[in-house]
Amino acid sequence: MNRSHLLAGLALLAGVGCGALAGAEAEAPAAATPWVEAQGARVRLLAGADAAQRGKSFLAGVEIHMDPGWKTYWRNPGEAGVPPNFDWSGSANTASIKVHYPAPIRLIDPAAEMIGYKTSVLFPIEITPQTASKPVDLRLALEFAVCREICIPAQASMDLTVPPALITGAPAPLIAAAEARVPRTPDGQRAGDPKLLGVVAKLDGATPGLEVAAKFPGGAAGADLFVDAPEGFFLPMAQKAPGGSDGVVRFRIDLSRETSAAELKGKTLTFTLVSDAGASEVAWTVE
Repeated sequence: MNRSHLLAGLALLAGVGCGALAGAEAEAPAAATPWVEAQGARVRLLAGADAAQRGKSFLAGVEIHMDPGWKTYWRNPGEAGVPPNFDWSGSANTASIKVHYPAPIRLIDPAAEMIGYKTSVLFPIEITPQTASKPVDLRLALEFAVCREICIPAQASMDLTVPPALITGAPAPLIAAAEARVPRTPDGQRAGDPKLLGVVAKLDGATPGLEVAAKFPGGAAGADLFVDAPEGFFLPMAQKAPGGSDGVVRFRIDLSRETSAAELKGKTLTFTLVSDAGASEVAWTVE
């Protein structure tokens, strides 16, 4: 029996068509580690080139699949939780390694509001080799948290050697799809991505806070705002204001509980706007 007949037979036994199997094969990454089991989740490291970089850099990915009901966190976990920590110190032939974070969602528990992911997430990793003509050895020690009723620390160690042919090849579909979910800066935004219209900072008085207006040209379904502050500052979660028209949504961040509200003057905040139609990221300095 040849390979095509074998695939057809397996498809019939599984109750799916040959097209579905072919699609699954097309989605397979060019290089990947075996899955590493963690508490409530499994993790793998995969790689495939970013053709747009013409061999200067390529995209790898760290993929986390969680059991039903479990979640993990964004770079800013919100009011609780722990952000993932990526340790690449054992890697070789890498000039730079940068983690990209796909657009997260708001996770609401009775005790806190958090920012992160449910079911699964793939973090694209942009890697620039020191020498593109040589293999890149990726060594990752990952620390992250998975939560159901309580949060549990998890760890995974993975090694992957990426040959030069992958660095200059076609992008892996799984990684390309995850990269498309990473919020875009103003110079790279697409038609449906949210746009920051303005921010009013009231840092003094009895009701200090930030008032943010954003346009959601692709529609306000799933519209939300997450704000990163400089290290040492904690900002409460943004809350959506009632009303809104023409795709404009307003948010407020209550700083009345923060004794250091005035210390935000001159600091740069990162606003991440997300919706079902797109996501964007804008840096804004408090005047």
